[in-house]
Amino acid sequence: MPVVRDLRVLLRLTNFRRLLAVRLLSQSADGVYQVALATYVVFSPEKQTSPTAIASAMAVLLLPYSLIGPFAGVLLDRWQRRQVFLYGNLLRAFLASLTAVLILASVPDWLFYASALSVTAVNRFVLAGLSASLPRVVDSDRLVMANSLSPTAGTLAATAGAGLAFAVRLVSADSDAAVVLLGAALYLCSALASLRMPRELLGPEPELVQPRMAAVLGSTVRGLMGGLRHLTERRAAARVMVAMTLMRFCYGALTVMVLMLCRYAWSEKESDGLAVLGLAIAVSGAGFFAAALLTPWAVGQLGQFGWMVACAAAAAVLEPALGLPFEPAPILVAAFVLGLITQGAKIATDTVVQTSVDDAFRGRIFSLYDVLFNVAFVGAAAIAALMLPPDGRSVHLVVVVAVIYAAVAATMARWSRVGAGI
Repeated sequence: MPVVRDLRVLLRLTNFRRLLAVRLLSQSADGVYQVALATYVVFSPEKQTSPTAIASAMAVLLLPYSLIGPFAGVLLDRWQRRQVFLYGNLLRAFLASLTAVLILASVPDWLFYASALSVTAVNRFVLAGLSASLPRVVDSDRLVMANSLSPTAGTLAATAGAGLAFAVRLVSADSDAAVVLLGAALYLCSALASLRMPRELLGPEPELVQPRMAAVLGSTVRGLMGGLRHLTERRAAARVMVAMTLMRFCYGALTVMVLMLCRYAWSEKESDGLAVLGLAIAVSGAGFFAAALLTPWAVGQLGQFGWMVACAAAAAVLEPALGLPFEPAPILVAAFVLGLITQGAKIATDTVVQTSVDDAFRGRIFSLYDVLFNVAFVGAAAIAALMLPPDGRSVHLVVVVAVIYAAVAATMARWSRVGAGI
């Protein structure tokens, strides 16, 4: 199979393997940590969770650091990215350990959220840096395949981490703190793995690196404006980022719906709801893996925009067909399909952005991309909170999401016909 052959070629690239190891360890830790937070907020017996509570938690965790996301991109374009992976993961290991202590101490919710926010804020540097670094270890001819393997493998690692966290949570009572400490250990391993790469390997170019903090902060606003101007000149990148943001909005709304269904509609006991949610995450992860195998071939047949059109159109049809029964079996099928569709579109989006923008701007562009993702997810949670009943069954929400998917497909098809610069 061509996909297997290309994967073998990529994995023979030493620096690609090393960067991939950092991603896998880091994102597996993310999966562990996120499940620990979700189960603590949503499935704790003493908490009466509502869609509004979930939306509030997402807003607290995502929106504040979304405001500093563009500034993180400017720093990424001036700091050595290898050092960002090293010190960022060390800092996350420390902060995650602090979160575990706060859980054990039963502190007020605001203090817990402040600690969790600190961990996820550092995550913006690491994930944006991983995407910006990929063209430094892979040649342009294999960038689509690298974008299929690397982020998807990271997502699968996060899914595996989530599965491990669910297993620990189900077999041991009051284990949220232990799960968080497991995530801290994986963050530490990711930091150590980054030391296998030379400091200068991942860029940016030495003449762009400003080691003095005063110089970095002084150029932040200018750099941000430069990144925005650069993006306006790269129409293809801007368009796919808008489309992917809308698809992320849809995915976020459906995530809140599934959380509420697992918590109240499909189970009478906390452990039953956790088991169904864990299965949904695993099935979605299988969809991400399928996207990694299918996307390079699909892009070769349809092009980047054509594949995104196909993904959005398929979601517009299948999401209501599978979601409206509000039963576990079709929802699990939908989790697989939407995992494939969302990751397939993201692979195409990442490739367009990487090939359309200059290396000196990649860090800040991917940080802006990341901010759009987070704002879309929080916005989706807020809309879902207004539309969802307590048990999570909302025909209106399912229909609205289908309409958005259809609008994305139609708009992308029009852009593809008029020419998007790809």
